[in-house]
Amino acid sequence: MSNEADRGGGYTYAQAGVSIAAGNALVRAIGPLAKSTRRPGADAELGGFGGVFDPKAAGFKDPLLVAANDGVGTKLKLAIEHNAHDGVGIDLVAMCANDLIVQGAEPLFFLDYYATGKLVAETAERVVGSIAEGCRQAGCALIGGETAEMPGMYEGEDYDLAGFCVGAVEREQLLTGDKVAVGDVILGLASSGVHSNGFSLVRRLAADKAWKLDRPALFDQDVLLIDALLAPTKIYVKSLLPLLREGRIHGLAHITGGGLLENIPRVLPEGAHAQVDADAWEQPRLMAFLQAQGNIEPEEMARTFNCGIGMAVLVAADDAEAVAAALTQAGETVVRIGTVEAGDKGCTVKGSAGTWSARADWSATHLG
Repeated sequence: MSNEADRGGGYTYAQAGVSIAAGNALVRAIGPLAKSTRRPGADAELGGFGGVFDPKAAGFKDPLLVAANDGVGTKLKLAIEHNAHDGVGIDLVAMCANDLIVQGAEPLFFLDYYATGKLVAETAERVVGSIAEGCRQAGCALIGGETAEMPGMYEGEDYDLAGFCVGAVEREQLLTGDKVAVGDVILGLASSGVHSNGFSLVRRLAADKAWKLDRPALFDQDVLLIDALLAPTKIYVKSLLPLLREGRIHGLAHITGGGLLENIPRVLPEGAHAQVDADAWEQPRLMAFLQAQGNIEPEEMARTFNCGIGMAVLVAADDAEAVAAALTQAGETVVRIGTVEAGDKGCTVKGSAGTWSARADWSATHLG
């Protein structure tokens, strides 16, 4: 650091490691990205002290507001280490927007928090660009955010992200789990990869097994291993919204930390138990790779990773085929993975010998 102040000059913020000019330049650079996410209710202009959204302009009559916030987790470490910043913003939006849609809420607007030890404009623009892409996929407006340059708090050019999303749902359409009933069918929507959970274990395996992340994956020679691991989280908002508005979905569970076992019970009423059949879908090759590399038991897989299912959709049995067809038409890969039965509130995932490399029939239960 300069000793200008010791020679009689005044201290400056820049000498302390913070560049106001760089921050202002970034705001100007990301303005067009925010504008690209405009939607009814928000003009997505940046620069004020707060973002404004008009629910009436968005078409709501008697809305309830639903809010969610989340981060990307240690997946960011892999992205930073491999200069792969073009998908983490999608992850950030997905983790929030998918948590809103499971309550029936349409994501309306999004704000981000970008904190770093040293602001690098090119990196920040790529990250915010991916946040804007996530907002476009979710149909919400990027109406504001905060960039914090904090030398000493973060190491070098490392950064962290947090996202905040607000959605709305008409009062009578709020999903609370009260519609879920014994006999309902559970449909699974395919994930796009690991999504944004379980990366502390992924990174531990990468270090212990000395993975060559910049080389083709053993399970798919057409993709680099790092790209397979960093595939952005799938956003399910646009495919689910029409069915929610028609009242055809009884419950939704976003499969994040805790896996299938711990997330499905969060949308069940008392006296309902989800039975998930792992034989119903083929284990993705990426999941099989992770399991083999770590010699991970099936039960541990079911509570750590999404195992190929990013969203669980609970519907009436006599409507399951039609809902599955509508979701397929919307671009989702849909599989019937289980049913809701009478029992203690919770979830059981079970499989036969050979499923998820099990040596014998197996089952895992979590009571919620």
